[in-house]
Amino acid sequence: MAHLSLRDHSLGSIDGVLFDKDGTLSHSEPHLIEIADARVAETMRVFATRGASAAIQTQLESLLKRAMGRRDSGLIPDGTLAVASRQHNLLSTATIFCLFDLSWPESLVLAENIFNAVDATHKQVSSDVVPSARTPLPYSRELLKELHSSGVVCAVISNDTHNGIEQFLKNHGLSEFISGIWSADDNPCKPDPGAVLGLCKALNLSPSRCALIGDADSDLLMARRAGIAYALGYVAGWQRTPELTSHHYLIQHWQELRVEGEN
Repeated sequence: MAHLSLRDHSLGSIDGVLFDKDGTLSHSEPHLIEIADARVAETMRVFATRGASAAIQTQLESLLKRAMGRRDSGLIPDGTLAVASRQHNLLSTATIFCLFDLSWPESLVLAENIFNAVDATHKQVSSDVVPSARTPLPYSRELLKELHSSGVVCAVISNDTHNGIEQFLKNHGLSEFISGIWSADDNPCKPDPGAVLGLCKALNLSPSRCALIGDADSDLLMARRAGIAYALGYVAGWQRTPELTSHHYLIQHWQELRVEGEN
């Protein structure tokens, strides 16, 4: 057993901590901005080849950015791109296409083709771009190491793919501290409380003996509905501070959270 404290305030004993990835462990905003801008650019290219007028393209670009949560200053932390899975983002994009008189089947195919084209481009440069664009947030590695050394089971629960999570952990030497992964490839995925319950069951953990740390209210509501003891909101992972309401406690910096093993 280990004892968790936040800003010298005792939270209690825990057996496990479940971490969101993007905006919690990973400084993912630069990479996600790249993805957002690439998807918008590819959409503009495709619609231009289909004969869309300049006015239609301007309207479409504005709607896409608003739906993604893309702003001049970065990303909205609780927006679609920051929080939702690739599939949910694809459906959101296809829905926008329907506003421009495309059928739902046509919109789905078009959105999937655009997403795949962007993915293919990014895979070609992934060895140079992705590892540097997704770096661990300050002191997250130290916290994971401290938790691991104290006997706390650590896991990642994210709407990234399983491979995306594994690559992030491997690229930054974090794999040894993580005992389990629950991704968008698993069923159910976030924000279904069943995702938390499934991960806890796989790791032989009781939710009532765990903390979950995330940067979105969807994470924190999921945690509370699953019976997690401590739903902790992390707010230092984005240029724009997340506005959270469903937390038990807020973390401003990873150094605020401490753990001590119990003899």
